[in-house]
Amino acid sequence: MRTHRSPRRVAATAAALLVLGLAGCDFFDSKDKAAPEIAFMPYTEGYAGKPDFARLEYQHPLSPDDLYKITPKNLSFLDQEQVDQIYARLSAGPIPDGPFEGDLFFPRGGSGKLRLSEIAGGGLKGLVVNVAGAKLDLVGETLWKGKVFYRGERLLRNRIEDLSALKKLGLVEENDANPLATEKIAGKDQWLLFPAKLYCGQSLLDGRRESIIIDYAFTDELPGYRRMPDLLAGRDGFAIRDEIRMVYPGFYLGRAYMDRSFVVNFVLYNKDIAERAKEEFMKTGKVQEDCWPGTQQRVAAIRSN
Repeated sequence: MRTHRSPRRVAATAAALLVLGLAGCDFFDSKDKAAPEIAFMPYTEGYAGKPDFARLEYQHPLSPDDLYKITPKNLSFLDQEQVDQIYARLSAGPIPDGPFEGDLFFPRGGSGKLRLSEIAGGGLKGLVVNVAGAKLDLVGETLWKGKVFYRGERLLRNRIEDLSALKKLGLVEENDANPLATEKIAGKDQWLLFPAKLYCGQSLLDGRRESIIIDYAFTDELPGYRRMPDLLAGRDGFAIRDEIRMVYPGFYLGRAYMDRSFVVNFVLYNKDIAERAKEEFMKTGKVQEDCWPGTQQRVAAIRSN
């Protein structure tokens, strides 16, 4: 089943995808060689040694200047607790609309490799296809790359740049009656797969305020669903649930969960939005909040002129 959108909407999305394909790479390929200079609270191993998020935010609020120090590259110089402390001081911001570039990142001390086959263990024994080992790892590497948000429909699809590896492993079903839909980005075909529901919901890390949720549980009920490979992200597969919060307009920090267990960090970026909204955000530190900001609303440290 395909989603029928107006020619104007399709043309606008295609144009935005072209711009992203040409201009989004520099953001992910920054030359940072150290962690961002942002304040953190002290912590130790174990739950009892973690700081209270409300106290953290009160003592060390993040200013717009602080937020613009953050890049996908320098996040990898932080450990997971520090990444969590940044995430807890963010709010959801506006639900994104349109295409975003994306990538995984691994904090300091991590393996630098996402291995869903090790994380899943025996948890996929009920899966109706034989998927294991390298196949699982490949799915993980494709799920948290570029995405297209359909804000009005509360729907998301993942952009897959290279489908050949998934096809070679037998993870793509295609026939003349149900051909794969593609978008042309910077002269290259990209496929829109793994549809997900998009809504506001409780963060699994910080319950004081909502995050934007990308939920694959009922992917089989969404327009554009095809059994393989989309089934792998749904409730009969990995049961993937992502949540994101805005670092600054156009840039989101995400956390991916598999069956409610945290698996990896990721980032999403739209250069056009980031450049267009920067001046106003630097002045006020405020944006439209589509999700519940909670009773302990985010503290924004604004510099005085």
